[in-house]
Amino acid sequence: MLRIHFTPEDLSRTHVAVRADPLWDAVLSLQMLHNGEGQLLFQAWRHQVRARPSRADEAILLSLCQPRGAIADLLTPAAGALGLEAGLDAVRSTPISRIRRDLTHLSGRSRLPSWTRLLAAGDVRALDRLAGALRSWHRVGAAPYQPEIDRALDADRAVRLRDAQVGGPERLLAGLPGVRWERPMLLSDYPYDRDFHLDGRGLLLMPSFFCWRRPITLIDPTLPPVLAYPVEHAVGWLAASARPDAGPDRALTALLGSTRAAVLDTVGRGPISTGDLARRVHISAPSASEHATVLREAGLIVTSRQGGRALHSLSSVGLALLTGSVPA
Repeated sequence: MLRIHFTPEDLSRTHVAVRADPLWDAVLSLQMLHNGEGQLLFQAWRHQVRARPSRADEAILLSLCQPRGAIADLLTPAAGALGLEAGLDAVRSTPISRIRRDLTHLSGRSRLPSWTRLLAAGDVRALDRLAGALRSWHRVGAAPYQPEIDRALDADRAVRLRDAQVGGPERLLAGLPGVRWERPMLLSDYPYDRDFHLDGRGLLLMPSFFCWRRPITLIDPTLPPVLAYPVEHAVGWLAASARPDAGPDRALTALLGSTRAAVLDTVGRGPISTGDLARRVHISAPSASEHATVLREAGLIVTSRQGGRALHSLSSVGLALLTGSVPA
């Protein structure tokens, strides 16, 4: 169990990151590739990624990034929020004390390969090799999917902003996926038991496309506090993103009618509220709600509640209809 302890000052200093962090995306996507979770949502992504050459980079990073456990802090420096190159420069400049702290923590949970001794000694070539593996893996596992990542994170930030505006930081924290707010603590399942005291520093909330079910934080409690948490995904996000933006095809339009086909096609491009659906399809909100109800009753979409609003996404049957595939 992870227990994050807040003071009133921490609550006032808690905020959501304004953009994706490429290094968090890299390491969490590597975990997603190897932990086998989220089969319905990430199976097609895994198939694509495994077809690309990345084995050597994966082996290097997996030494410091356990598929179902801890991630070395040196892989996710705060400078990553400024972009990939800034983050990689910070990796190359990691202090030896932090490297050794990370390796000590990881070695208590798994056996580390011999090359990590070079890291522990602050070997420049080992740090360059690590930064190169991060760059290469990000190019394979995350960068090709940046438009989908950005869409999902934009939708999530809209929900968090509304929660913060309506109920302040406590409503913001209570609405996060995979956690429970019990003032003054934020609670979550975790690979090991941990109490994390923010001590007035606040908390950076990092929405992550590849985080799954529960959030994850840094090993070292003295670093600027950050909590990476999962966002909502549309079923079939990868297949939907590969379609051109020309709208639904003729067969789908003939089957459902032009407006309802456009509604289904729009839902297939990511979780969307009824109001946003109405604006994108250029219909009234009551009409969007009616079409969504018909599609839901037909088993083509699913609707969930998030932060007091309805979000629509494709079902596996709806995905099959849009892409011409056979649902698993």
